[in-house]
Amino acid sequence: MLVLGIDTSCDDTSAAVIENGTTILSNSISNQSEIHKKYGGIVPELASRRHIEMIWPVVNEALKTAGLSCKDLACIAVCHGPGLIGSLLVGCSFAKALCYAKKIPLVAVNHLEGHIFSPFLEKTKPDYPFIALIVSGGHTCLYRVDDFGKYVELGRTRDDAAGEAYDKVSKLLGLGYPGGPVIDNLARDGNPDAIHFPRAYLPESLDFSFSGLKTAVLHYVKSEMSPAIKDIAASFQAAVVDVLVRKTEWAIRKERIKRITLSGGVAANSALRQKMLKMAEEKEVEVYMPSVSLCTDNAAMIAAAGCHHFKAGNIAGLDLNPVAYLPL
Repeated sequence: MLVLGIDTSCDDTSAAVIENGTTILSNSISNQSEIHKKYGGIVPELASRRHIEMIWPVVNEALKTAGLSCKDLACIAVCHGPGLIGSLLVGCSFAKALCYAKKIPLVAVNHLEGHIFSPFLEKTKPDYPFIALIVSGGHTCLYRVDDFGKYVELGRTRDDAAGEAYDKVSKLLGLGYPGGPVIDNLARDGNPDAIHFPRAYLPESLDFSFSGLKTAVLHYVKSEMSPAIKDIAASFQAAVVDVLVRKTEWAIRKERIKRITLSGGVAANSALRQKMLKMAEEKEVEVYMPSVSLCTDNAAMIAAAGCHHFKAGNIAGLDLNPVAYLPL
């Protein structure tokens, strides 16, 4: 089964061809970081315009790399939310037009569901049930995954997502955009114990909160103390990682499930990956993480989830509309 996936949920234009929901034949991505860097964050209107320019070249490249044409496809899977509504409109409109013109079934995929299935694109795949931690610029949440389509939300961010906090702190420190990779690189040479930033553990729930941490960094930078930026970056990152790992550990204990997956853009963070693996070893837990290239937004994960929808007969109509806020 060959599925073409399309993702334009944020600022990356991506198309991929996946075989049987697990094998990547192509995964083409057009990144917009250079466009948004000078603004310190994503400008939705600019993202939408760039998607319009790149959607067909990226899809064409994905098909060409896979050595296929539209007639070889079982279906086209498109991300219809959550995300930036203007960006989503481009991907959905293009997918519907292509499906109509080529008489190909259309499948709608939730972006969060795509992240859940990204570890299945690796050689070693998790068995059900498992705990899924999704950490990105727009989302920080924990799910219990019992099977395809059977998801229970255990916790979510009450304010800023972890990736959003990274970008805002990076802008505050004058480090530029995107903030995640910059802070991660700086933190490698910094002292994570230099500053004790607060951890919002919220012990009564599995929810997350990072706005207080962001504010604490702001107040610290405005204070008379002026440690090296690398120490601020390392201490900030330590606070984020500690909360993410601690909450995942609590979810494991609460649900009595010793399998976890880590996905989303922040899952590429080196400290988070190391600390999660260390915790998993100590607690004798299986941990599954996609390769770094599959952590950020990509169409391969959309196609992987789309394969399951197609098998289940979940075909979308050509009246499909994107949704900016779409719970899983």
